[in-house]
Amino acid sequence: MLREQIDTALKTAMKARDDKLRVATLRLINAAIKDRDIAARGEDRCNGATQEEILSILAKMVKQREESAAAFEKGCRPELAEQERNEIVVVREFLPRQLSNDEIKAAVADVIKEFDATSLKDMGKCMAALKQRYTGEMDFGSAGKLVKETLS
Repeated sequence: MLREQIDTALKTAMKARDDKLRVATLRLINAAIKDRDIAARGEDRCNGATQEEILSILAKMVKQREESAAAFEKGCRPELAEQERNEIVVVREFLPRQLSNDEIKAAVADVIKEFDATSLKDMGKCMAALKQRYTGEMDFGSAGKLVKETLS
């Protein structure tokens, strides 16, 4: 399970006295998962965050760091942008392989065909299906644009 992989990686990094960035990033991942576990208890789910939720958390962390790196580059802070990119590398270790643009186009076309989607009213169904099937594997921002373009 993904949760155990992350815990094991953190313990290994700490024992090996790996670079501080890796340890700190793994701790951030664990903290985000624990936050989701606490929220799940509030929703009367005793098992904590699901595998899909953990993948979603990791994908969100990558996106946040990409945005931060771009902002740091724009603000002439290349050292901070580099740190963000290094954190992305650590987070991506736990994500499944990302789909290419062609694979995203094919998945979007399949979902649109499956639901016989013809207008923007069907976009929600299509996006929900994509998120269910490709959590952690797909950039849903670009997938949403493709769905919207296709249905417009």
